Amino acid sequence: MRKAVYFFCTDYERDEVAPRVLNYLKENYDLKLADFKFANRDVYGYHDDRGNLFSFVETDKVLSYDYDLYIPLLNKYFKDYDVAGVVNWHGGKNAPDKILTVHSTGDVVGKIFAPSNPIYLRNLLLAIEENRVKSNLEDFTTMTEATHWTGTIQGQDINLIDKYQVPIFDIEIGSTLESWKNPVAESVLANSLFRVFDDDIKPELKDIKVLLCTGGMHFEETFSNVIINTEKPVSIGHILSNQWMVQGEYDKEENYQYLKKCVDSISMKVDGIVIHDNLKSAYKNQIKKLAEELDVPTFKHKKLRNPKDLPIW
Repeated sequence: MRKAVYFFCTDYERDEVAPRVLNYLKENYDLKLADFKFANRDVYGYHDDRGNLFSFVETDKVLSYDYDLYIPLLNKYFKDYDVAGVVNWHGGKNAPDKILTVHSTGDVVGKIFAPSNPIYLRNLLLAIEENRVKSNLEDFTTMTEATHWTGTIQGQDINLIDKYQVPIFDIEIGSTLESWKNPVAESVLANSLFRVFDDDIKPELKDIKVLLCTGGMHFEETFSNVIINTEKPVSIGHILSNQWMVQGEYDKEENYQYLKKCVDSISMKVDGIVIHDNLKSAYKNQIKKLAEELDVPTFKHKKLRNPKDLPIW
């Protein structure tokens, strides 16, 4: 038996997505009220036919907005879980719209990374994409994003990010009110949450190659597509976007240790490192040094367009 926990801020003024997804789950699945509260809010449980436990937790705020309160409770109630997810919304004036996203957690500038499990990330993204197609949600795109933590913009202490040692992902709908309220998108996201352990029934999902991606924009289509394209089984541990690598001064020798720290936060061996063309040479040199130490290849992001030709097989 494996265990997954998902968190839902139920305040519509704070989150337009999570309460709608949770309502769908309550209406369509036989959720059982747990015998404990999480910060005075209800917790629901569901067992699938393989015995896996899924816990659904109501919160007053988006989880990352109050880590001071939530971290001790995460470690009290969900420390022995296999994976965690925060269902919420994606926004931003420059953000692409009509997207379904899953991303790993960390503050790249602050050099703190939460655990990341590439199998679970890929399982979720493949399930979302499969359900999107089945639901004829043709105008939406399934994507991953650069590693980040929304608590940063809320003034939360980044040093709390790795104090919960369970792989944790944000699972989102973006990026406008129309998309947040799209009932089909909400059902796609909700139904996919139960698929995080698909490698139970499809052992081939465990046999994947894992990449660390460096450089590029917040949303890089080639990074997302290499996961969703099932021609070759590839997933990603973390994505360090160009902007945040520059702000974090990863070109400096004294910060090389944090690249290793990032790799250490990934639950599986990294098989290759992707270097986006827009990274300047000083950053590329640090990445190449890391690859040499790990004894793995580096290659340009454009090579991801032909996964079978990657030098990782």
